[in-house]
Amino acid sequence: MSRKSNLDALFGAKPQSKPATSPEAPPAPAPEPEPFAAANPNPPEPEFAAANPRAQESRVLERSRSGAVRAMSSTLRGLAARADAAAEIEAGTVVVEIEPERIDDSFIADRVADANDPGLAALVESIRESGQQVPILVRPHPEVPERYQVAYGRRRIQAARRLDRSVRAVVRPLTDAELVVAQGKENLERQDLSYIERAFFALRLEEHGFPRATITAAMGVGKGDLSTLISVARTVPAEIVRAIGPAPAAGRPRWMLLAERIKAARPGRVASLLADAGFQERPTNERFAAVLNALAPPAAKPPAPQVWSDEAGRGIARIERRPDRVALSFDETLEPGLADYVLDRLPEILAAYRAGRARP
Repeated sequence: MSRKSNLDALFGAKPQSKPATSPEAPPAPAPEPEPFAAANPNPPEPEFAAANPRAQESRVLERSRSGAVRAMSSTLRGLAARADAAAEIEAGTVVVEIEPERIDDSFIADRVADANDPGLAALVESIRESGQQVPILVRPHPEVPERYQVAYGRRRIQAARRLDRSVRAVVRPLTDAELVVAQGKENLERQDLSYIERAFFALRLEEHGFPRATITAAMGVGKGDLSTLISVARTVPAEIVRAIGPAPAAGRPRWMLLAERIKAARPGRVASLLADAGFQERPTNERFAAVLNALAPPAAKPPAPQVWSDEAGRGIARIERRPDRVALSFDETLEPGLADYVLDRLPEILAAYRAGRARP
């Protein structure tokens, strides 16, 4: 049985014979069964809606509810977008712009200030012309709301202050240990800190109570080198380091030599030098050399030459002694040929000397 016959049987309609139509004429639509039409009435005409105010009010209320739902959905989407942006900032995955006045130094200083830093002026001009290419790293200040602490990028902050512009930064919720490790890693990768800056950074980390494992991770050094860094920083007074500056050309050997000279020097040996107005006008590497030379031990005066005289009292030979050598010279005018005679017999003299030393 066909589908139409099934429907006819279901709704009680009698089968109708198919009228003959021409091939060009379209078939007439079949009338709907009465029970089906009764169960599926057509939408009311406008006159019907006007005659039924309750239905019209229901439709207006439905449209109002739909508009409110759309407005609420838009608001929720905006809040979600802002929450996502805040989460990205919190996670440190986006770069934001912060006024330099809202950024404080790290609680562990890693640099020695230098008022005559020539690199800072060059950095200011670079940012003025090309903008800040590399963002700094900060964390939300653990004690002061709406402020930040810098992990690295202090010189970029100084440049932004001079240019009166905001600084591009990545914000991450770092712990104290994570902050100093990031601080040390950045300086290690850039190789930007001088030896004495690294030494004082290590000392400050230790004084702050960080374990040696954290300090070695932040500094990228072994235990032996870390001990040397801390020893130098403990020996060289902070006021001398501040007066000298970072001195990038003075590496580990010269700073260790300065530390040894400071140990042996009298108190206040370099006070007059540091108080000199012209001292701070020198570049930092020249200031280091001046302090190192000022603490050099005075050269020992060599002993006076000795004169060897013969039985007649003539000064035939002169002996000059130094810590590493003895010089013997002869007066050829008084005793010609004596020097050649001694030189010819040097093998015999040496053999006799050694034989005498070998005797018990």
